[in-house]
Formats: sequence, structure tokens, C-alpha cells
Amino acid sequence: MTTHADTPRLDPAALRDLTGNSDSPRLLDVRTPGEFRTAHIPGSYNVPLDTLREHRAELLRHLDEDVVLICRSGARAARAEEALAEAGLPNLRVLDGGVAAWEAAGGPLTRGPDRWDLERQVRLVAGLLVLLTGVAGVFLPGLHLIGTAVGAGLTVAALTNTCALGMLLAKLPYNRGPRTDIDAVVAALRGTS
Repeated sequence: MTTHADTPRLDPAALRDLTGNSDSPRLLDVRTPGEFRTAHIPGSYNVPLDTLREHRAELLRHLDEDVVLICRSGARAARAEEALAEAGLPNLRVLDGGVAAWEAAGGPLTRGPDRWDLERQVRLVAGLLVLLTGVAGVFLPGLHLIGTAVGAGLTVAALTNTCALGMLLAKLPYNRGPRTDIDAVVAALRGTS
């Protein structure tokens, strides 16, 4: 999925300029709570992609200003943009390259306990599956086909810009952290938390 053609993508320098003035846009970080706690752009709100999709109608009532969507690299933010645009929210922008690009450009981050980001976890799990089933396939014929299936899944993930393994890993307690409560998100957006 890609962002709509009329949805601007902001580079980190443009976002830094926007966040430096009094009418700065609302920053919605759609990564998992675990990723958000590890490092996030100061002033951003954590609204995980699944929560955003599920409660987009309710969120629309509290997002009447400019909104910049953020994730690690831009892919999840693009999916969030699509969901919010379909629900009728105007003034959406996506941070091009996400938090990774922001950090590379020297943008400030609020840091918490260090943990692996979701993309790194996907690489580890996929690599281990391919390695272990490839080696074990020497002793148990046919087991190597699991590695072939993982390769096919990664190919589909690249072509569709989605990742089933990433979605599964995002549901692990390590990545979820405390459940995102939509009432807490709305209260934070309204400034009443």
C-alpha cells in the first residue's frame, strides 16, 4: 500500500520546522507500545495501527487539525493514512522514513528501555526458521520446505508492503506492553490526561 497521491510526505527537516511553531501538527505514532516506549518523537501520541483502525471513527472527532503519521520506516504510517483518509480525515501527512529517518537526521527522541524494533525481530525469526529448518532438513527430508514457505512469505510481504510475521510478533506481550486504552488515547489527544 502506498499513501494517496495527494497526501504529502514530510522529510525530517520539514517536520522539525513544523514542530517548532505554535500551531504544530498532531503527531500520531502508530508503532507498538513497546517500540514507542523505546524511542519516540517528543510530543507524539502512541496510537498503535490496530487501535487506530479499530477506533478511527472515534479518533476522527479528536483530530480536527493537521496530523502527521509516524512509524519506524513509513510503511505502517502509510496504512494508517489510508485508514484515516477512508474515514474522511483531511490534512494527513506521513513522516517519510519514519523514526529511523528522524533519528538519522539528528531529530530529538524521548528514550525509554532499549528493545528490538519489530522489523529486526522479523529478520531474526525468519532467519532462524530458514537456518534451523535448512540444517534439520538434512536429517528430516522435507523439513527444508518450511524455509521455502518463509521465503515465499517474505516475498509476499515485500510485494504487498505488509508482513504477517510482523503482525504476529506485534501481538506478543514483549511488543504490546500494556493494552492501549482508547479512552486514554482520546484523553491525551484532548489534553485531559
